[in-house]
Amino acid sequence: MDTPFPASQINVPPGFIDLGLGDPPFALLPLDLIRRAAEGRLGEGDPSFLQYGAEQGDSRFRASLADFLCEGYGVPVHAADLFVTNGVSNALDLVCTLFTRPGDTIFVEEPSYFLALRIFRDHGLRAVPVPTDEHGLVIEALEDLLAVSRPKFVYIIPTFQNPTGRTLPEERRERLIGLANTHDFLVVADEVYHFLSYTGQPPKPLAGRAGAAKVLSLGSFSKILAPGLRLGWIQAGPAELQRLVGAGVLDSGGGLNPFTSAIVGRAIESGGLRQNIASLIDVYRQRVAFMDACLRKYLPGVAYAVPAGGYFFWVRLPENMDAAALQQRAEAFKVNFRPGVRFSSQDGLRDYLRLCYVFYGPEQIEEGIARLKQTLEAV
Repeated sequence: MDTPFPASQINVPPGFIDLGLGDPPFALLPLDLIRRAAEGRLGEGDPSFLQYGAEQGDSRFRASLADFLCEGYGVPVHAADLFVTNGVSNALDLVCTLFTRPGDTIFVEEPSYFLALRIFRDHGLRAVPVPTDEHGLVIEALEDLLAVSRPKFVYIIPTFQNPTGRTLPEERRERLIGLANTHDFLVVADEVYHFLSYTGQPPKPLAGRAGAAKVLSLGSFSKILAPGLRLGWIQAGPAELQRLVGAGVLDSGGGLNPFTSAIVGRAIESGGLRQNIASLIDVYRQRVAFMDACLRKYLPGVAYAVPAGGYFFWVRLPENMDAAALQQRAEAFKVNFRPGVRFSSQDGLRDYLRLCYVFYGPEQIEEGIARLKQTLEAV
């Protein structure tokens, strides 16, 4: 189903198809669910969520979230281990503020989420890339880097990674946690895509190790409910939670987003969030298959793996083409994507590009891939 809303609302020029856009489609934003949840919560006559909130986040919301995560993750989750944020971007910024200083070293996957790299640059951090393969972070490469440098944290998207769609196997997860404990660094795990699995159950999240290991697991409702809510969470152990709860910004402003927490908490309690995720999976699973078919039809010369979840195809161009240069040519054909260099902390990956299958319906996906074919043929 295509969105009935103009692309200009998300800064896409008229007539363009932006296959790099990593936003959920307007038609799948659950307006009715949020309306019902808001009416239900407001109808309770309890004004407490209009007050400055508790620093760790509303206790009722955290209890509801813990129950939801416990069922979805398949591991115990306790409300006491959850800290409410304004989404993952806010969580990353807060982690950098509290656990690092300008000039500190962190390790990131190569490639990694390009907007996280911007946040790290804003904090003056030195991001050292760790190689990845078809199974995600290469642990042997991480071990080699740890022999010469100790990072403050390793930032990783372990499940359906952005941009590659890859998932870190259980064995590598265990080794990563072991290295974090041995070398005394944090694992900052961005787990926003964990619930969007289309072919089976992914490995248990790194959040499951948060209580006993040096893990900060970051979650968000942006991909499973709506990004405009600006609501997420960090799951962490007691020492890390104490740092988060003691932040000066919370002393001044109270807990983050108590009003939205109350509404989303009601959506969780009603079962609406679970139903929404199931609906998203049904649609996105079909769009994965459709984009795969379009790529095979129009661009048989490119290389990629069909993602098992998340939002993205990670596509390698033929003959070492430069995706950034290709993007400039693509403007004439009114199609866009994200070149691989944007996801590199060392100006590499120039023959890769990221495509998203989520925002557009089948007709626009096919037209976008057809336009991309025209772009390549014009090189």
